Amino acid sequence: MALFLCQKTADKGAKMSQTITEFDTIAAISTPPGEGAISIVRLSGEEALATAERVFKGRDLTQVASHTINYGHIVEPSSGEEVDEVMVSVMKAPKTFTREDVIEINCHGGIVATNRILQLLLSNGARLAEPGEFTKRAFLNGRIDLSQAEAVMDLIRAKTDKSMKVALNQLDGNLAGLIRNLRQDILDVLAQVEVNIDYPEYDDVETMTTRLLLEKARDVKSRIAELLSTAQQGKVLREGLATAIVGRPNVGKSSLLNHLLHEDKAIVTDVAGTTRDVIEEYVNVKGVPLKLVDTAGIHETDDKVEKIGVERSKQALEAADLVMLVINGSEPLTAEDRQLIDLTADSKRIVIVNKTDLPQQVTLPELQTLIGDDAIISTAVVTSAGMDQLEDKIAELFFGGIENSQTTVMVTNARHIGLLNQATQALDDVMTGIAAGMPVDLVQIDMTRAWDLLGEITGDSVQDELLTQLFSQFCLGK
Repeated sequence: MALFLCQKTADKGAKMSQTITEFDTIAAISTPPGEGAISIVRLSGEEALATAERVFKGRDLTQVASHTINYGHIVEPSSGEEVDEVMVSVMKAPKTFTREDVIEINCHGGIVATNRILQLLLSNGARLAEPGEFTKRAFLNGRIDLSQAEAVMDLIRAKTDKSMKVALNQLDGNLAGLIRNLRQDILDVLAQVEVNIDYPEYDDVETMTTRLLLEKARDVKSRIAELLSTAQQGKVLREGLATAIVGRPNVGKSSLLNHLLHEDKAIVTDVAGTTRDVIEEYVNVKGVPLKLVDTAGIHETDDKVEKIGVERSKQALEAADLVMLVINGSEPLTAEDRQLIDLTADSKRIVIVNKTDLPQQVTLPELQTLIGDDAIISTAVVTSAGMDQLEDKIAELFFGGIENSQTTVMVTNARHIGLLNQATQALDDVMTGIAAGMPVDLVQIDMTRAWDLLGEITGDSVQDELLTQLFSQFCLGK
C-alpha cells in the first residue's frame, strides 16, 4: 500500500509543496545473472538502512554519511556466519534515484553468493521488487516523469551509439520539456477563453475568443508536426530497422549477411537453395541498428521444405522497412530477378549488384531503367569491395537530415507517436469546429482533449493500468 503525504519545504524563503510516497522496502539483484567480477544487490525504502544493517558486519550503516561506500561482510544474523566480503554504498533520501533511502551491496559476482545475500535481505524485512519497481518509484516520487522512465529502458536496450544518445537526451528531460511547453501554451489559451466566456465585456468577445483558439491550435499543431517528423528515424533507433536481404538463390545473400555480422552465421556454398529458412540477426551499421533477415532464395520449387522457406521469405519482405535486393552481376538478368524487382517496387530498397570480381553480364544502365531512382551499389562481398559504400547508403537513407542525435529531440516511442497523432487530430477538430461556427465552449472541449493527450506522454495525466503495463516490461532491479 502506498501512503501519500504532503510535505511543505522551504527553498530560499519560498514555500514549495512536494509529494513524498512511502512504500515497503524492496530488494532485487541489479546486475545480470551469471559469473562476473561484481554483482550488485539493491535496496530501496524507509527500512533500507535498517534491513542492510541486520546482515552487515562493519560500520553502523545507520550512522554513516550519505553517498559513502563502506567495507565489511554480509553475515547470517542467527549464526554470525560470513557470507561474502562486500562494499556497501549508502545513499539517503531524497538525493537518490527513487528519492528513498537506497543501499547497494557490491559483492563478488556469481549466482550463489548474490542469491544468498538477496535471500538474507528478504528474510530480514525486505520484499522482492517487481519488474521496474525502482524506476516506478522514481516516477511516483516525482524524481522523473513517465517519458524519462521509458528512456531508462531505452538506454538499457540501446543497440548503437546513436540510439544511446537519443535515450540519454530523453532521460535528460528534453522531450518532456517540449511537451510541457506545449501543454502550458494550451493551458494559457484555455484560461483566457474561460475569462472571455465568464466576463463578456465586449460585443466581439466571441470573435476574439475563436481567433485566439484558432491561432493557438495552428501553432501547437505545427510544433507537434516538427516532433513527428523525427518519428520514423526515432522508431528505427529504438526498435531497429527490419531489413530483408532478398534475391534468387546463390546470388550472395548469405555472404552479405555474414560480412555485415563479421561472423559466419549463414552457411555459404555454391549450391543454390542452401538457405532454406529465415535467419535473423541484429547488427550496427553506421549507427543504424539493422534487424537483418537473410531469406531463402525466392523462386519456384517443387521441394516441400524449400517452399516453406520461400513463403517465409515473402512474409519477411512484406514486413521489412528496408529491402536489400541482391543480383548476381556475373549472370544475365533472369525472369526471377525481374519478378523480384517488381515485387519490391513499393519498398524502400537498395539494389546490390554482387560478384563484380567476375566478368559482368548485367549492365547498370539497363538495371537503372528497371528500378527507377533507387540506389544501385556494386559489390564483391568475398573481397569486401563496395561494402563501405553500402553502409554509407543505409545511413544516408534513414539519417540524412539528422546530423547530431545528441542535441536533436526525437520521438522514438510508439506510444508517444500515437498520442501526438491523437493530439493533432484533436487540434484539427478545434479548427474544424471553428470553421463550422460551433459554440466556443464545445470547441474548447477538443482543445482540452489535446492538453490531456499530451499529458499522457509525461505521465501528468495517466491511468494506473498504463503504469502497470509500462513498468512490467522493465527488468528486475531497475
